[in-house]
Amino acid sequence: MRHASYALLLALGLTAAAHAADTSADAALKHAKALLDKVPLVDGHNDLPWTIRGDKAHPMDVDAYDLRKLNAQQTDLPRLKEGRVAVQFWSVFVPGELKQGWARTQLEQIDLAKRMIARYPERLVLATRSTDIAKARKAGKVASFIGMEGGHVIENSLGALRAYYDLGARYMTLTHNVTLDWADAALDQSRNGGLSPFGKEVVREMNRLGMLVDLSHTSPDVMRQALDTSEAPVIFSHSSARALVDHPRNVPDDVLARMAANGGVVMVTFVPAFVSTDYMRWKDGLIARTRTMERDSPAYKVVEAAYIKQAGPAPKTTLQQVADHIDHIAKVAGVDHVGLAADFDGGATTEGLQDVSAYPALFAELIQRGWKDADLAKLAGGNLIRALARAEQVAARLQKERAPSIAVLPAK
Repeated sequence: MRHASYALLLALGLTAAAHAADTSADAALKHAKALLDKVPLVDGHNDLPWTIRGDKAHPMDVDAYDLRKLNAQQTDLPRLKEGRVAVQFWSVFVPGELKQGWARTQLEQIDLAKRMIARYPERLVLATRSTDIAKARKAGKVASFIGMEGGHVIENSLGALRAYYDLGARYMTLTHNVTLDWADAALDQSRNGGLSPFGKEVVREMNRLGMLVDLSHTSPDVMRQALDTSEAPVIFSHSSARALVDHPRNVPDDVLARMAANGGVVMVTFVPAFVSTDYMRWKDGLIARTRTMERDSPAYKVVEAAYIKQAGPAPKTTLQQVADHIDHIAKVAGVDHVGLAADFDGGATTEGLQDVSAYPALFAELIQRGWKDADLAKLAGGNLIRALARAEQVAARLQKERAPSIAVLPAK
């Protein structure tokens, strides 16, 4: 009887402890939502324009892809509101693997993103300046910036770079997954030893324009040389910490340590392969077997099924692991140099961070880890807004000091 009573008391004690934990989690979530109602939340990278482009039922049809109602993907207006997203950089992504039509595809994607923003004037507004953010927030709208993903789209032309800026692009990822004539990609071979002389001129011209230099997807040498070259803050629009997951797309600690001097921001992504070592290894095994196959092809599905049978299902990647990356970057780079960029509709499938509505849950986790409101406000958007404003200040100075660059890539 004494043992039974002890077991009962133990069970009651555990139940009480669990209830206390639940209460703490509930309090943290309530706290997170209240905080995000007060400070702007910036997401640095969302691939919705490419999702609309590839929609099987209505490809490229902005009108048919209704964002006013919940959809089967990760982004719509109701969930943007639930997630307290105040500023969204819409990625106008163009695959580097395209054999031709880079500039045409880029122009189409900028057009698509602008039409998407214009279709919802009650909730979205095109933004091109840091000062637009407060205006949009006061009007109850999401400040919608355009970010280009992949410098291949300038086709080695600084004139094209300037034209894209005039069309509204406010950051450019120097590479996607393919090494360029002037910059090495993280997932491709090095041909330039980082940035070529022309590549450094691209960085300088972006500084002169006020376009943020985005170093996600680039090789570590490009990261370091861009930091050597840039007079304005740089960003990583969707990367995580390489010390935690040794993926080529993540940021090494020596680069993180240089962010304070530059004033830039590393925006943490929720893509599983960049967040979890177990998932990265599982995914690498699948890629090795399917490298030459189309993702939607019957052959791919057969090989994928066989791989899952052999290796097991994909390991889970968790919200807590994302928080670990945030903690690490805040520790090494400084709390003034970390931000958020999930990569929703582009590969972000981490458990607990299922779509754009999930941001309060991430902030609740950080609150439970002891993060203070002032630092959470920096993470949410303060850091990125500061970096963008600083890039605009640098551009204003540089435009008085030098004319648009007429540099060209030397013929090979």
